[in-house]
Amino acid sequence: MGKKSLKTLLDAFFAGVFIGIAGTVYLSCANPVTGAFLFGSGLLTIVCFKLKLFTGAIGYLVEQGNNFYRYLWELLLIWVGNFAGCAAVGYAVRNTRTLANIGDKVGKIAEIKLYDSPLSLLILAIFCGILMFTAVDAFKNEKLPAVCRPVMVFLCVMVFILSGFEHCIANMYYFSAADMWNGQTLLLILLMTLGNSIGGNLFAALVKLSPRLTEQVK
Repeated sequence: MGKKSLKTLLDAFFAGVFIGIAGTVYLSCANPVTGAFLFGSGLLTIVCFKLKLFTGAIGYLVEQGNNFYRYLWELLLIWVGNFAGCAAVGYAVRNTRTLANIGDKVGKIAEIKLYDSPLSLLILAIFCGILMFTAVDAFKNEKLPAVCRPVMVFLCVMVFILSGFEHCIANMYYFSAADMWNGQTLLLILLMTLGNSIGGNLFAALVKLSPRLTEQVK
C-alpha cells in the first residue's frame, strides 16, 4: 500500500473516531435537539482538519471524469477506515461506565433499523446523502460568508438526525456500541451506503453539473 493510500486510511480512521465520539455525546443527551446539535461537532472537526468521511466525499464522485476509478478506490479506503474508527470507539465505549447511560438507547436505535424495511432505509439514506453533501460542500464554498459555513454544517447534521435519516457511518458506530453486528446488519450498512451515495451524487450533479450543461446549451 502506497503512502497516499495509507494516509487516506488514517484520515478516514480518525474521521470515524470523531463520528463515534459525536454519536456518544448524542446518545448521552436527554434532549434530542441538544444531542443533534452536539453531534455536529464531529462533522465540523472532520472538515476543519480535512479528514476523510465517506458521506462527505461520495458526492464528488460524479465530477471525477477520467479519475473516476482512482477516486472509487479512495472511497473504498475511506469507507473501510471510517468503519474501523467507528467500531473502535463503539467497542471501547462498551468497556466504560458510559455504557450504563447509553446502552438501552443505542440498543433501541439499532433494533429500529434492523426491523425497518429495506425501501424505508434506502429512502432515508438518500435524504441523508443530500444533506451531507450540502454540509461539506457549503463548508468548502469560499463564496459563502465565513460565518455561514460552520452554521450549514451544524444545521444539516441536526436536520438529518432529528428527521431520522440514515447515515451509514454513524450507524457503524451505533451497531458497534450495541454489539449487534451480524450478516443482516452488514447488509443494512451496505444498503445505507448505497442510499447515501445516491443522495450525495444526485444533488452534486444538480449543483455542479447543471450550470455547465446550461452554459453549453447557450
